[in-house]
Amino acid sequence: MSRVPGWLGRISAGLAELGERLDERRAEVELESRGPLDGEDGLDRSAPRDEPGILPRAHGTSGDAPAADAEASALPVQRPSEEKAAPPAYTQPHRPDPALAVPWGVRVAAEAGWRLLILAGTVWVLMRVISAVQLVVLAFVAALLITALLQPTVGRLTRHGVPRGLATALTAILGFVIMGLVGWFVVWQVQENIDNLSNQIQDGIDELRKWLLKGPFHVTDKQINEIAKNLREAIGANTDQITSAGLQGVTVIVEALTGILLTMFSTLFLLYDGKRIWEWSLKLVPAAARPGVAGAGPRAWRTLTAYVRGTVIVALIDAIFIGLGIYILKVPMAVPLAVFIFLGAFIPLVGAVISGALAVVVALVTQGVFAAVMTLVVVLAVQQIEGHILQPFILGRAVRVHPLAVVLSVAAGGMIAGIGGAVVAVPLVAVTNTVVVYLRSYAGEAELRHTPEPRGATAVDASPAHRPSS
Repeated sequence: MSRVPGWLGRISAGLAELGERLDERRAEVELESRGPLDGEDGLDRSAPRDEPGILPRAHGTSGDAPAADAEASALPVQRPSEEKAAPPAYTQPHRPDPALAVPWGVRVAAEAGWRLLILAGTVWVLMRVISAVQLVVLAFVAALLITALLQPTVGRLTRHGVPRGLATALTAILGFVIMGLVGWFVVWQVQENIDNLSNQIQDGIDELRKWLLKGPFHVTDKQINEIAKNLREAIGANTDQITSAGLQGVTVIVEALTGILLTMFSTLFLLYDGKRIWEWSLKLVPAAARPGVAGAGPRAWRTLTAYVRGTVIVALIDAIFIGLGIYILKVPMAVPLAVFIFLGAFIPLVGAVISGALAVVVALVTQGVFAAVMTLVVVLAVQQIEGHILQPFILGRAVRVHPLAVVLSVAAGGMIAGIGGAVVAVPLVAVTNTVVVYLRSYAGEAELRHTPEPRGATAVDASPAHRPSS
């Protein structure tokens, strides 16, 4: 080592000392970052630190100091650089519960969303089942409507001592005979007046053509001929579709006859044994919900009965007054048109518009523009009286449905099941509204019944001094 220059030895010693101090400082920082605070480990951290590389001096008497120093000098000194460095302690950041990390509004939307999806799936499956047995469902619903109309007659006969079976048979036979006679009369009137009507329609078309030629629209004869030619071509091009529609009409007739038979049998059984059928249906309901359903059933039936009776009375008044108006205006087939108006009244809003438009068109092509305008005035006047006077007075508040709900329900029923769906849509909405309102009030009353009384509440004193004077 003597051969090494002195300055090189001093540099290496200084670098070694600097490295030792850096290691010492790093170890102290690590100890401070993970060790206890001052005073928590019982050590006096305010005492001065010893020199690096020398063990700390033991606290004691001055007489023991030389022995302690000799003992410490005999022990091997382990410098901090030679100690095994402890791995740095990494603290894992706190992660909250994922459910709590989601905002409250999003959680509410998700909870409502999956429930709505389940309800939508249930409704979709139910609609698929109904569409598969559409004829049976429509026949049963029609039987319910007819039963709601005929049930009061059966009740009156039984109260006068007539056996229930005989009263049911007499009422059903009388009702179906009247319906059959009305249908036969309409068909007979149409067949009797079809030739005269076709001639009047042809004359009306000729008069309409003359009016277009001489009217304010300045329509030329060439344009009218082109329109007629386009109509003939359209009819000729769609001959196959018209033929297939005729074949489908045969299928529709067969289905209609089947539905009529199902309706008749269902009506007979509902008139005769409706109460026991309802009691059996209640057994299918869970026991917890059975009291509420048992209370909602009679109220729903009263609503349906009131709706059917009111609709029949309103439709009869519409048919009588509109029929008299078009009869005075000498519009042909006034009686069949009145019957169509009566049947159209069972489809709220839409049926009245279609049947009234049919009467206006017949008056236009047979009697001219003046008769058509007067027919329109008669139809609008009767419908205004119906909407503002007859329906509120006859139907009452129990079965009143908002016009928007009427339009939407009729449109949905027509899209799902055609004319039959449009007929049963509004009474179904009225009955559903009655059931929902009752079940809501029943649930509120049940909650009040099961709510415990607050502590400290005392019962009303029933002594004679606190009883009200009679």
